[in-house]
Amino acid sequence: MTTMESPAEHASAAASGASATERFHADKSPFEAVKDTPPERVDMLAREVLDAVHATIRKHKVSYDEYNALKAWLINVGQDGEWPLFLDVWVEHVVEEVATDHRQGNKGSIEGPYYVPDSPELGAVGTMPMRENEAGTPLVWDGRITSTDGKPLAGKIELWHADADGFYSQFAPGLPEWNLRGSFSTGADGNFQITTIRPAPYQIPTDGSCGKLIAAAGWHAWRPAHLHVKVSAPGHESLTAQLYFPGDPHNADDIASAVKPELMLDPQPRPDGSEAMTYYFVLDPVGA
Repeated sequence: MTTMESPAEHASAAASGASATERFHADKSPFEAVKDTPPERVDMLAREVLDAVHATIRKHKVSYDEYNALKAWLINVGQDGEWPLFLDVWVEHVVEEVATDHRQGNKGSIEGPYYVPDSPELGAVGTMPMRENEAGTPLVWDGRITSTDGKPLAGKIELWHADADGFYSQFAPGLPEWNLRGSFSTGADGNFQITTIRPAPYQIPTDGSCGKLIAAAGWHAWRPAHLHVKVSAPGHESLTAQLYFPGDPHNADDIASAVKPELMLDPQPRPDGSEAMTYYFVLDPVGA
C-alpha cells in the first residue's frame, strides 16, 4: 500500500490553480495557432466582448463599488492561478459546442483544466495505473473505435479521471504521478478493454476566487462523476469528451454545463461487485 498524505487535507485552490496554469503554459501554444488571424477579426471579437460588458453595465446601472469589487476579483483570479479553472468551467462548453457542431460521430465535451499528455501506454487491453487497494468500485469498459462509415480504426484513447475522493493526480498532493491516467492503443479491429475504478463527483476548488464568485452568486460547485477521454485515429478528427454516470444528482445542474445525453454511460453490476459497461467511439474523417 502506498503511503501518502491525504489530498483532502492538503489540496487547495491556489495549488491546483497554479498547477493548471503551469501545465497550460507547458502544453499549449495558443498564440502560434492564431498568429495569422486578421486584425479585422481580432477587432470584431474584442469590440463585441467589450460591447457586451458595456451593455450589462448600462442595463443594470453597475455602481463604482460593484465595478471595483469586480476589478479586485479579476486581479485575484490571476493571483490565484485560477483563470484556467474559470474559463474551463464557465466558458469552454460553448467554444466546444461551436467547434464540433458539424460532426456526425460522437459528441464531445470540454477538456477541463486537468489534462496531462504522455500518460503511460497500456496497449489495447489494460488496467489504469492506481494505488494498491485503490478506493472505488472496479469498472471494466469494453469499447471500439470506428469511423462514421462503421469501419474499425486503429486508434488511441487517453483516459484520465478523479479518484474516489474527487482528486486528480498531478493536481493534488500525495497522489502517484500517473494515478488513474493512461493511454490505450487499439489494433486494426478498433477494440479495447480498460479496467479502472468508478470516479466520484466532486466540487471544483472553492477556497479561491472562483469559490468566492460561487458563494456570492448562490451557486453550487459540484461536477457529476465523469471519465475524461481524448480519442484519436489517423485521418480522423480527434475527440475530446467526458462520459457520465446515470443517477448522479448533478447531471442536470453541472457547474460546467458539460453533460450531454449522448455521453451517458450504462454500467451494469457484476456478481463480484465490479461494474461492466460498453461505450463505442465514432470519429469523423478529416474534411468530411
